[in-house]
Amino acid sequence: MSIRISTRRATVSLTVLLGLTLGVVGCSSGDGDEKPKASVSASTSDNAGPSAQEGSAEEPLAELRGSNGLLLQIISAERDSGGFVTVNGELKNEGDKSVAIPSGLSGNETEIIKNGRSLGGATLVDSKSKKRYYVLRDTEGRPLTTTGLSTIKSGDRLAVFMQFPSPPAATTEVTFQLPTFASATISISG
Repeated sequence: MSIRISTRRATVSLTVLLGLTLGVVGCSSGDGDEKPKASVSASTSDNAGPSAQEGSAEEPLAELRGSNGLLLQIISAERDSGGFVTVNGELKNEGDKSVAIPSGLSGNETEIIKNGRSLGGATLVDSKSKKRYYVLRDTEGRPLTTTGLSTIKSGDRLAVFMQFPSPPAATTEVTFQLPTFASATISISG
């Protein structure tokens, strides 16, 4: 009995220590640059998918304007060997006051809406194959995209991501769509 309790305590202690270590590592950028903080957060679940890339210095693939001074810059759209396309970007508030993230960005699917505000309404349209690809979901119905969105202060930026099923390998350009934003053609790499 005491061995089982000791093992359980050790497992819990290790889990807490690992969580704290990851939290400290995630909070320190190590590059010395002060980055603006947004009043929004990304999903923290274990199966949330890949994290968005921050601070990319390269030219964006596209810029999409939304309502109330919101701007979405698409930084990359990468195909991986697992059959997914991950779109990374940065959401900026170029307006002069804080903006509530529109609930319409989550789309209108009940399964996605019940998981809170997200970019779950995003789609990729392959006009060549005449197909539309929706944001993927995990086994519990959570969208594989940045979630927990609420407000973004004036001048703030937020790194975001969305993951989709991959179009056929021959498809290298798709139209990216997000409710309340203009559409844009982007190139898929990889």
